[in-house]
Amino acid sequence: MRRRFAAMLAGILIVYGALTFYIGWNVWLFLSHTTGWKAPLPYGIVIGVLAFGYIIGRMGQSTRLRFIAQPVKYMGAYWFGFFQYAILLLPAANVAALLLRWAGAPDSVYMTTVGGITASLLILIMLRGAWNAWHPVIRKYQVTVNKNAGARTGLRIAMASDLHLGTVIGKTHLKRLLKVIDDIEADIILLAGDILDDELEPYVEKRMSEVLGRLHAPLGVFAVTGNHEYIGGKVPEFVTEMDAIGIRVLMDEAEVIDDSFIVIGRKDKAAAGMGRQQDGRGAGRATLEDLVQPFDASLPLILMDHQPSSLEEAAANGIDISLSGHTHRGQMAPNHWITRRMFLLDWGYKQIGGLHAIVSSGFGFWGPPMRIGSRSEVLQIDVVFDGSDRLVKEN
Repeated sequence: MRRRFAAMLAGILIVYGALTFYIGWNVWLFLSHTTGWKAPLPYGIVIGVLAFGYIIGRMGQSTRLRFIAQPVKYMGAYWFGFFQYAILLLPAANVAALLLRWAGAPDSVYMTTVGGITASLLILIMLRGAWNAWHPVIRKYQVTVNKNAGARTGLRIAMASDLHLGTVIGKTHLKRLLKVIDDIEADIILLAGDILDDELEPYVEKRMSEVLGRLHAPLGVFAVTGNHEYIGGKVPEFVTEMDAIGIRVLMDEAEVIDDSFIVIGRKDKAAAGMGRQQDGRGAGRATLEDLVQPFDASLPLILMDHQPSSLEEAAANGIDISLSGHTHRGQMAPNHWITRRMFLLDWGYKQIGGLHAIVSSGFGFWGPPMRIGSRSEVLQIDVVFDGSDRLVKEN
């Protein structure tokens, strides 16, 4: 098993290294031609640090060298975005440059012009991607649940998933979350997993609880675990941190809210694997049937499940509204073509029988602080109890 893993890792590093060399070589040709820079060694060091900065920073972010590791990780995160779009654009640029060269065009055309256009496109993509990532929008939905909810005829939910709080996303972006949720004026706030970006230490070190703890709603703030909480390996400590600021983490648990509706929170799917020894709540995760069975199914059932991989199971067990994240809608196009194939619903709304399924692209992001073809978002979900069964989406 170790040999197989080592061989796979070596293969990945070889391919990644080759692609990084290809990008670096193209950038060097353009820079050396347009600026006259003739010092390849410093340039190669810079490319190497950028290419492996995220990994280096990830390894050192919780050590005494964190003051160096964290900014290196931040730069490496942007590199991943540059890497993806350079791989997509450079082959076309190379073909165009070769055709112009064969046609007898001077260097100034196929080097400067083609290179300049490619560089401009990459810069525009990076800038737009960063804007989309750091400037969240409110995505509004209205759903009707054909059930009575005590004295309530309606409910406004603010839902955010995939905050990924850590070394890249910190207090500044978290304050944007507070402002957006304040604008929604929700009855209840639901956080659908991946609150942390793996490790707990940066969250604690940067005292992010001081900001996150200011989230308040009349009916409370509830959360579930995501896969990244399990990757970090400190789920019990995470739950304790959330409890301390009044956020109830539902670990295969449910709460009857205001004698009107029920919020059910599932452990993330990772609990069935890496979470067995670390979440402090027993191995695996309960079935939806077991979670729903003790409760009065005549009340509206609202489910939080970080990964939208069990929507048909939710529909079969009488869930009225399911809320998920995880997919990021691919985060950077054309990655959404992959997430569309992986999930029955990778973003937006879908009705499955009596189930209203909603998947968010997330408030934060993983890796590059960039979004192309998606936006950082917070969901405003207005629920009407009893009435015609329809959904209106407002952009």
